[in-house]
Amino acid sequence: MEVVATTKPTVVTAAMLWRIAMVLSAGLVAMPVAVIAASLLGPYSTAWTHLLDTVLLDYIVNSLLLMLGVGAGTLLLGASSAWLTALCEFPGRRVFSWALLLPLAMPAYIIAYTYTGLLDFAGPVQSALREAFGWQYGDYWFPPIRSLGGAICMLSLVLYPYVYLLARIALLEQSPALVEASRSLGRSAWQTLFRVTLPLARPALAAGVSLALMETLADYGTVAYFGVSAFTTGIFRTWYGLGELHTAAQLAAFLLIFVLVLFALERHSRARLRFHKMHSARPPSRMQLRGWRAAAASTTALLILTAGFLLPAAQLGVWAAQHYSSVFSTAFLALLGNSFLLAALASLGCLLLALLLGYGKRAYPGRLETGVTRLASMGYAVPGTVIAVGVMIPFAWMDNTLDGWLQRTLGVSSGLLISGTLGALVFAYVVRFLAVSLQSVEAGLTRIRPAIDESARSLGQTPLGVLRRIHLPMLRTSLLSALLLVFVDVLKELPTTLILRPFNFNTLAVRAHELASDERLAEAALPALAIVLIGLLPVILLTRSMSTEPTEA
Repeated sequence: MEVVATTKPTVVTAAMLWRIAMVLSAGLVAMPVAVIAASLLGPYSTAWTHLLDTVLLDYIVNSLLLMLGVGAGTLLLGASSAWLTALCEFPGRRVFSWALLLPLAMPAYIIAYTYTGLLDFAGPVQSALREAFGWQYGDYWFPPIRSLGGAICMLSLVLYPYVYLLARIALLEQSPALVEASRSLGRSAWQTLFRVTLPLARPALAAGVSLALMETLADYGTVAYFGVSAFTTGIFRTWYGLGELHTAAQLAAFLLIFVLVLFALERHSRARLRFHKMHSARPPSRMQLRGWRAAAASTTALLILTAGFLLPAAQLGVWAAQHYSSVFSTAFLALLGNSFLLAALASLGCLLLALLLGYGKRAYPGRLETGVTRLASMGYAVPGTVIAVGVMIPFAWMDNTLDGWLQRTLGVSSGLLISGTLGALVFAYVVRFLAVSLQSVEAGLTRIRPAIDESARSLGQTPLGVLRRIHLPMLRTSLLSALLLVFVDVLKELPTTLILRPFNFNTLAVRAHELASDERLAEAALPALAIVLIGLLPVILLTRSMSTEPTEA
């Protein structure tokens, strides 16, 4: 009797399908960064030799100086304001505690336009000085706003809230017993601040400065407008000026190396340090400032807030009032429509992928799920210029391959079906900002007890059913936050939009950049002010979360 061996057919389970979807999604999101990294292995053209002999050293030096300056500026402004509002009591402290976050709504390139209009040679400040003292051109020296130092100041003014927010939380969570122990050992208030309080807040300070430096490396609008030769401006010049997409990708890879080195240095600096939280039922005791000290604290906080938000916002308002009739123009409404369309599509795409990855990691925990989730989250640390180049290369290759095949077989041309379309731009946004949505979704999921999932599964619900019937209703606030944060980030994003937007397709950010580049600063105020006002929405969410402070017993 002949025995026939049979194999049991493989059953494709829901868990397997979900894992496959997670791996494919993470791989697709990681593709642009992988393309840029792979460009370092490719051939180097004569254009690269030209860059190496002429401007590459300038890109490296200016980027390093920019990082050092912004790092010092954000650390000084963020740490000092966090210490004042968290551990000191002075007039206006409660207002400043949330108002100092307002510069987050002001993109760096917009504050650069406004301060240029105020401080440039033809601006009101220098004009008033010449009129008051009878000076002429060349009779006096005034700090040049369009310089590397000016770019450092602009970026520091809008990026210090990263340090302020994290440092303030860290200071509020410190145990008062540590300060009391230090004072009982004879340390003064200032010695306690520099030897106990700030060292304990070092992880928060390092994280805030790292976020600010990543935003600095990603900036294009400010450095381009001020004429600073950095990596982002070099990528644009190489691509559009020399027509060398592959060389631009290699330059973007060097910028990516900068980001990775920044991560490595930050981790190495804390490798041998250990920090432990000491929980206390008592809130931190605040130092009561009186007299000139209270006046100095209020003045310091007011100056930081004025320089970072109030003054540029007021100047934008004045300029926008001169062109208020443009609000109802067809061109401005078209800009609003285009910007809202892109932001809505990108935020929805990020939310769907965040749900796929975040819930997949929760429902099917394992190393694979954790790994692909981290892989998909790395886009936020990569500058938008790098992602845009990484998206354009494979999409252009697919377009060219399809067009060549159609011409050879059918004698027709397909043109640009993928690159140069809204789809490519939205995909780049998803790669760039997926981590924002994913963080919000995962934070919401962690607040749902696993026992709820187990109860629903015991009643016959599938993982997808648990997500649809239980988790989604409970995640409404987190999902709304994820949508809103990505929506505002897309509205403010400039370099990715400049590179990948379709022809004759403008957004608020691009139009503000074009008008400012043509020195039509007053006309650029209206789209810039619209971006700032919309950018206030996530800041309002942050301030609401900070509005409930612990009070001393």
